[in-house]
Amino acid sequence: MEHQYLVGDGRSMRQRMLDGDDYIADDPDLAVANRRAIELSARFEQTWPTDPDAGRAILVELLGSLGDDTEIRPPLRVDYGSYISIGARTFINYNLTALDVGPITIGDDVQIGPNVQLLTPTHPVAPEPRRAKVEGAKPITIADNVWIGGGAIILPGVTVGENSVVGAGTVVTRDVPANVVVAGNPARVLRTLTAADPIDPA
Repeated sequence: MEHQYLVGDGRSMRQRMLDGDDYIADDPDLAVANRRAIELSARFEQTWPTDPDAGRAILVELLGSLGDDTEIRPPLRVDYGSYISIGARTFINYNLTALDVGPITIGDDVQIGPNVQLLTPTHPVAPEPRRAKVEGAKPITIADNVWIGGGAIILPGVTVGENSVVGAGTVVTRDVPANVVVAGNPARVLRTLTAADPIDPA
């Protein structure tokens, strides 16, 4: 498909997106996949309060993979769902927004507070290609045993290292090392975690 801002190479917009290249977000095939995700998310939100097992079955259909003993509380907002993988024993509180234009990988034993945003999409700074719906993405990875506080925002391309803690309301613009506490806007390392840390983080 030719487009004035993209080099035509025979790939569909979905394939360009999956390959990590710029693509046109306003694409009919992608719109169908997005509507599917919206419908499944709505069914999950309606089903989970009265039948958590049926709710989980909907999540298995929606997401790329879902580990054992993982709990997600609705509402859950995604672009496609198919490009999100979540490990075992993870807990995700209410109102996660996970825009999976690029892959989102969430490990085992992760805790995610309410109103967290995981945002993989990128957009041109130049106004004309942005008006033409050119979009890209960078993947997000949340390693095992991470705790992300409520209202935190993880930006495109970020990896949060194993065991680390992201404070509530933090905006994470670059990779977070393993075994640290970060907070602020933009996030900065406050301290390194050790085996001697108390149970109560305060």
